[in-house]
Amino acid sequence: MENKEVRNMSPLVLAYMGDAIYEVYVRDYLIKKYGMCKVKDLHKRAISFVKAKSQALAVLYLEENLSEEEMYIVRRGRNQKSNTVPKNADIKDYRYATGFEALIGYLHLSNQKEKMEIIIDKTIKFIEGME
Repeated sequence: MENKEVRNMSPLVLAYMGDAIYEVYVRDYLIKKYGMCKVKDLHKRAISFVKAKSQALAVLYLEENLSEEEMYIVRRGRNQKSNTVPKNADIKDYRYATGFEALIGYLHLSNQKEKMEIIIDKTIKFIEGME
């Protein structure tokens, strides 16, 4: 898809895609790192990477490395009103996490795979360093 077309998509649609893409990268990372272990253990580890608080902190950490266009997408995702907020997430964290996921979705759908992978890699390293 063309950047302009993707740029005009609903931020929640971008976040929907970004959530799925990011989850796959996290699972891939954990399986490669921990190999043969119980799925329950992999899932517990994955939670620390995909929870709203971690994603919110990561996007704030990444801000200075993002282009104007990428920050525009993050802000659109962050400012998008949603009727659902997980009961275990702070609304501010949830909104920043939505911005992060919208960015991943945007980069994926606009075929900016290299930039997307750099951001995901930095995010995973940052979150892992928090623990």
